[in-house]
Amino acid sequence: MSGFFLSFLAVLLASIGARDVATVAGLSARQGARPALLLVAAASAGGAAAVMGWAANAVLPLLAEDARGVMAAITLAVAGAEMLVLRARPLPAEPTESLGAGALVLLAQQLTDAARFMIFGIGIGLAAPVSAAAGGALGGAAAMLGAWLGGERLLAGRVAGWRRAIGAALLVLALAVAARTIPA
Repeated sequence: MSGFFLSFLAVLLASIGARDVATVAGLSARQGARPALLLVAAASAGGAAAVMGWAANAVLPLLAEDARGVMAAITLAVAGAEMLVLRARPLPAEPTESLGAGALVLLAQQLTDAARFMIFGIGIGLAAPVSAAAGGALGGAAAMLGAWLGGERLLAGRVAGWRRAIGAALLVLALAVAARTIPA
C-alpha cells in the first residue's frame, strides 16, 4: 500500500509545472473548462500510469534484489534531470479543439515526463508495480483536475522555480539511494 501513496504524492509533486499540466491549463484557459477535456486528460494520465506499471512489472523479474535499488536511483536521476532541463512550451497560437489530437499530445508528453518515471522507479524499488501504477494514475488525474480548474491562474504562476527545486531534490535523493544501494 505504501507504493500507492508514495506514487500518488510523487506524481503530484513531479507534475508541478509539467508540460502536460501546462497544456491542459492552456487549453482550459483558451477554450473554457470543458468537462470532455478533463476526462481525456485524466484518461491519458491513467493510461500513461498503466504503461509505466506494466513496464515496471516486466522489468522487475529480470532484476536481482540489489539491482532494484540501483534501477530506482537511475529513474530518480532521470526524473530529476527531466525536471531541471525540460520546460513547458507555450501553446500554439491556434490549438486544435480536437479531443483526439489533444489526447495524443498529452499521452506523448506523459509517457516521457518525470511523473511517469517516478511510477516506474517506485514500482521497481518497492516491488509493487500495480499499486504504484494505481497511485500514479490517481495522482495524475488529480494533477489534471488542478490544471483544468487552474487555467489562467496556473499559467500566470511562478512554478518554474518550484519545478527546478524539486528536480534538484530528486537528483540528491537519487544519489542517496545509489549510495545506500551500491556496495562499497
